[in-house]
Amino acid sequence: MWIKICGMTTPEALEAAVGAGADAVGFVFAESVRRVSAQRAAALAALVRGKVRCVAVTRHPAQDDIDEILALLRPDVLQSDAADFAQLRLPQHLERLPVLRGAGDPRTLPPRLLFEGVVSGAGRTCDWGAAAEAARRTELVLAGGLDPANVAAAIAAVQPFGVDVSSGVEAQPGVKDPEAIERFVKAARMGCAAVQEPT
Repeated sequence: MWIKICGMTTPEALEAAVGAGADAVGFVFAESVRRVSAQRAAALAALVRGKVRCVAVTRHPAQDDIDEILALLRPDVLQSDAADFAQLRLPQHLERLPVLRGAGDPRTLPPRLLFEGVVSGAGRTCDWGAAAEAARRTELVLAGGLDPANVAAAIAAVQPFGVDVSSGVEAQPGVKDPEAIERFVKAARMGCAAVQEPT
């Protein structure tokens, strides 16, 4: 189970994510209370580089913004709405995580995608039924309204490749709760193990 903790803004949140065993952390450059500058993201990422994958999270970015993010943050992965990638000039080696917002079901899916609700970071669950359909056809990272209390049920319903959380592990909007991060990762790992147990 691939686990991403998104919306990183503090060293404490990063330390909690690494300590809990998350696989990736996200730095948000789209409009959000969690938005950080490329300079701030680079400083934070330096604390955990090599321990987790660093994901630049954008939505409809301008090429100039992408160029700055790539130069300063040097992300392992770029996350953006699926349609955005056709307009962007990106290095070949950069891993891409296209976002599908649950609208429609394209005939062709990328090898890996993030399945999200209409509004990111709003704490609303997406359509788990539609997500489960897509998860049978690609490596799907489930996002939208997940938290320590519901992530195991989400994994059972969707059987995704991974899960992504932001507002569900916060003490207040934009401020991560280290204990909630630990509980989320533990619940996700247990939920994955339960799905994999033979019946």
